[in-house]
Amino acid sequence: MAHLLYRIGRASAMRPIVAIIAWILALGMAGGGFVAFGGTLTDSFSIPGLETEEVTDQLKQEIPELAGGSARAVFQTEDSSEFTAEQIQGVKDALTAAEEVGSVTGFVDPFDTQQQLEEQMAQLEAAPQQIEDGRAQIADGQEQLDAGQAQLEAAREQLEANQAQLDAAIEAARQDATYLLAQQEFLNQQAQLDEASAQLDEQQQQIDAQQAQLDEGLVELEEQAAQLELGAQLADATSGIRSVSEDGTTALGIIQFDASVYEVVQEDKDEVIALVSAAVPAGVTVNFSADIATSVEGVLGVGEVVGVLLAFVVLMVMMRAIWPALMPIITSVLGVGVGVATALAFSGVVEMSSVTPILGVMLALAVGIDYSLFIVNRHREQYKRGMQLHESIGLANGTSGNAVVFAGSTVIVALLALNITGIPFLGIMGTVGAFCVGIAVLVAVTLTPAVLGLIGHRVLGRKARATIGAPEHAEAPIEPMRTGRALLRLTAAVIGLLILAIPAMSMRLGLPDGTQEPTDSTQYIAYKTVDEKFGEGVNGTLLVTAELPEAVADEDLLAAQVDIATALMANEDVSAVAPAGASEDNGFLAFQVIPNEGPSSESTVALVEDLRALSPLEDGTVIGVAGEASGNIDVSQKLDEALPLYLAIVVGLSIIILIVVFRSLLVPIIATLGFVLSLFAAFGAVTAVFQWGWLGSLFGVHDPGPVLSFLPILFTGILFGLAMDYQLFLTTGMREAYVHGMDARRSVVAGLRHGRAVVTAAAIIMISVFGGFVFSHIAMIRPMGFGLAMGVLFDAFVVRMVIVPAIMHLVGEKAWWLPAWLDRILPNVDVEGAALEREHPVPHTEDAEAAKA
Repeated sequence: MAHLLYRIGRASAMRPIVAIIAWILALGMAGGGFVAFGGTLTDSFSIPGLETEEVTDQLKQEIPELAGGSARAVFQTEDSSEFTAEQIQGVKDALTAAEEVGSVTGFVDPFDTQQQLEEQMAQLEAAPQQIEDGRAQIADGQEQLDAGQAQLEAAREQLEANQAQLDAAIEAARQDATYLLAQQEFLNQQAQLDEASAQLDEQQQQIDAQQAQLDEGLVELEEQAAQLELGAQLADATSGIRSVSEDGTTALGIIQFDASVYEVVQEDKDEVIALVSAAVPAGVTVNFSADIATSVEGVLGVGEVVGVLLAFVVLMVMMRAIWPALMPIITSVLGVGVGVATALAFSGVVEMSSVTPILGVMLALAVGIDYSLFIVNRHREQYKRGMQLHESIGLANGTSGNAVVFAGSTVIVALLALNITGIPFLGIMGTVGAFCVGIAVLVAVTLTPAVLGLIGHRVLGRKARATIGAPEHAEAPIEPMRTGRALLRLTAAVIGLLILAIPAMSMRLGLPDGTQEPTDSTQYIAYKTVDEKFGEGVNGTLLVTAELPEAVADEDLLAAQVDIATALMANEDVSAVAPAGASEDNGFLAFQVIPNEGPSSESTVALVEDLRALSPLEDGTVIGVAGEASGNIDVSQKLDEALPLYLAIVVGLSIIILIVVFRSLLVPIIATLGFVLSLFAAFGAVTAVFQWGWLGSLFGVHDPGPVLSFLPILFTGILFGLAMDYQLFLTTGMREAYVHGMDARRSVVAGLRHGRAVVTAAAIIMISVFGGFVFSHIAMIRPMGFGLAMGVLFDAFVVRMVIVPAIMHLVGEKAWWLPAWLDRILPNVDVEGAALEREHPVPHTEDAEAAKA
């Protein structure tokens, strides 16, 4: 590899225009591919197979009308007064304007919704009196019927008495032979009695009919009372839900889409915001929830540009010449353009999260500058000692460039290993990051030599050019560090990193909500307004489903809803529950559940777990939990579970790579333990700032919350690669000195002397670039930039320059011990290109004059 890179570097230096044009064409092709094939980025971090995803898919099948996404528009009067009639109509018109966008299917008018809620509540409040009045009316009717029945019974008794008298008279007449004379009179009397009996029967029928009506009314009244009781219970569960605040100053409008909000293209979201905002009536402001308002347009902001400028300042201080200071930045920016544009060209066929290209920019910019710096610095040192220009460029590419390829490969492998977590969006992020780092490596070993050849002797400043080959460039004698000082520095460094790592023990994971956005942003204002006017939990609304063991009839639906709502309300972390829909057969129900606290709170996380633990209920009802808050919790837990496995893989990979490179068992263990120590110190720093709020005002953390869920696992991959970079550039110098006959302790100092300056500059540059993203306009990028900057700071300046040299000094010769059998089977990896350097030796001081000639 070293010889191949030597030839590539020398050829590029001798024909710089060819290499430069090739990369410019590559940039043009990448840009064209992005314009032609680039798709839409998503803000979703869903993971297939999670319970939230399964519940959502079931919901789409059973209740399709709930499948589309929705976003919230928060309207508020400017003078904190109640909405006027004109303003209410203006809000309706503003929401209506959103329907001009094709992906919008409708909206929910907050004022109509609130009016319906209040009317239902008024009906429920009036219903008990109506029931009592009905019962009183039935009681009065029953009394009248009872009185009529008593009169009827008395008349029937009188009729029966008359009939008895008539029967006795007839019998007496028959006995005294007067029957024939009185027969007609008897018949008339009997007819009168029969007529009276018929009238009594008719009256009895009327009374029976009225009694049946009263009985039916009583049954219906009792049924209404039972329904009323159910309605009252449900009203009690939904009492905390409002669409207009109690003081009448704020209203929550809902804009409905034909797909999940994360799947709606940003152009449609922007158009909705523009249309609604333009139609808002005078005296009313509108702000939008983060799911529609958050945008990642523009991968570079002011902070990132400042970071690059700081990198240029560092390069100027180190190089003392403008061209070699500018060159790493120019080449890395070109590499960023090629890598990111090429990756984005595939966003039309691969679902890519919105932070993926920004991660590519961050990594490619940082490592691109560093990798170019390593080659430029090596060339400058050789050229100062009198080596011929093109020969020096080729040798620098074959030695430091070889180390760059190897170091870049470790970063690429670590990032590609993110695919083994089984988390698609994380795998895509790792793949894109690895691709951008790969482009940075290619740029470093092809474009950097070309630009070095183009600028020629201007790679050195005027003073340095005047002293090429002078004795001042010779190396000073090397003395080992003092053992006592090494032990003291080791102890202080380890204790310091362990203290910094303490906050990591309480680290909570989550995805960002509106509170992480700038305080003047629409999504932050919307979140805080909802929090203040409607309660924290409204921002973290859960969607709970209930699959009944058997479908219920329409008349039994309310009872089923009340039973489930009562079970949900039994949890002390639930503020309100409201039915959201039912399937056609009433076998699958959906509910809105409002937690007591926001989506990122510990109580809401516990609530999701508790609700799932309820399933199945005693009657066999299966409970499911979905919604944005639930999905974020599931993603965070999945990532938390994947971290130990990924960390184990990376640590194992680290040990294997370093054993091959340094042909030692102890050096890889020291390097790997140092990496783990700096990693957890970085976790601790991120937790202290972004979760605890320490120094929050300095880093723009106004609302502390959980750490970005995919940050730890992403940190692990990236910092591993970067840690191996610095380990390689420092420890290979130590091994090279040891192999050339220097004793173990002096070789430690020799390696530090050769690599300390360039690693220091490279680390400062990387910290500057990553640190620039701390003040990014995108909330998810800030903790990422901060964590990476802290990780590089701890690893480069504490672990690689203090802990590792101190331990290697203390163990002495044992640092390079390797079993003979393992030494025989390991491949000989010449990372520093020592064999190539022996073939192309750098001139010594005494050869300076000849080299100049």
